[in-house]
Amino acid sequence: MAHTTPYAVGVIGYGWAATAHIAAINATTRGRVAAVCSSRPLDASELAARHGGPIRLYQRVEDMLTDPAIDVVGITGLPSLHRDQAVAAVKAKKHIILEKPMANSPGEVADIVAAAAANGVKGCVCFELRFSNQLQATRALLDEGLLGQLHYGEVDYYHGIGPWYGQFRWNTGKKDGGSALLTAGCHALDALLMLMGCDVESVTSLSTKSQSPLFGPYEYDTSSVTLLRFKNGAVGKTSAIVDCLQPYYFHTHLVGSEGSLLDDRFHSMQLKADKGHWSRLSMKMLDSGDVSDHPYQAQFQAFFDALDKGEDMPLTSFPEAKKTFDVIFAADTSAAQGGVPVRL
Repeated sequence: MAHTTPYAVGVIGYGWAATAHIAAINATTRGRVAAVCSSRPLDASELAARHGGPIRLYQRVEDMLTDPAIDVVGITGLPSLHRDQAVAAVKAKKHIILEKPMANSPGEVADIVAAAAANGVKGCVCFELRFSNQLQATRALLDEGLLGQLHYGEVDYYHGIGPWYGQFRWNTGKKDGGSALLTAGCHALDALLMLMGCDVESVTSLSTKSQSPLFGPYEYDTSSVTLLRFKNGAVGKTSAIVDCLQPYYFHTHLVGSEGSLLDDRFHSMQLKADKGHWSRLSMKMLDSGDVSDHPYQAQFQAFFDALDKGEDMPLTSFPEAKKTFDVIFAADTSAAQGGVPVRL
């Protein structure tokens, strides 16, 4: 039977990401945040005023999961808790919106995907940049064949996550940060996989760490570069730099048999244009790490629409996101071994 009322969502955690999730869920046509679970004491009336409707409060995840009115659980807390919270939600037969990273190890990610499949639960992983205007416009350019067959691509993530940034408080530890690629650069690698459109054969990665005292609390290397060999013979590169002192930059460069794209500029031989000059695409660029600026609403709408059909959502389902995390964990293994290639 079709779900005739909005999906009631219970959000685990009430931090920076959660506030962006709540606003985006409530802005869709099919979702409504009905509950929040936080270990911190919250005021129900204040939350209702802030988010435009009544919200039930829980302090224990297991209590919220027993609420029969909750259809979907949004997991926004510390990554080290993701696996246990997601598996518990799956067993409670709740669909899941899961902030990145899915979890902090290949085994934990596999546990989540397997449990969801066994219990008929659908998932949405917050690789929301796949739904951004920049990546959607770039994908459309590729689909039109204007760059021909890609043989090289690079997508890089430059974002200094220092003491001035909210995520810094927990991001510096290996337990929840993991690696530069896992904690933030995953968005760039995921975008590269989406744009190249082919499975990865092997990865080679190297990493290093800033000598600036600003980034001293980090327990892991804060800059990495990963080279990818795709099964169709193409190659690619992703840099994950979270210790830079510069504006946020999501660098994209694709090279194909008919042309190239550099961020919002492109050249295509098919358009008979002068290859000495770029043409420009009109699109909103990815220029901020602020979660309030991320395209969650479009992603969550796609998730709820897919739930209505009983299908996996496009682009960022659990099985699709797992492919990206498999590459990330392989890259981190390579970096830990000094750049030894790792086959997938």
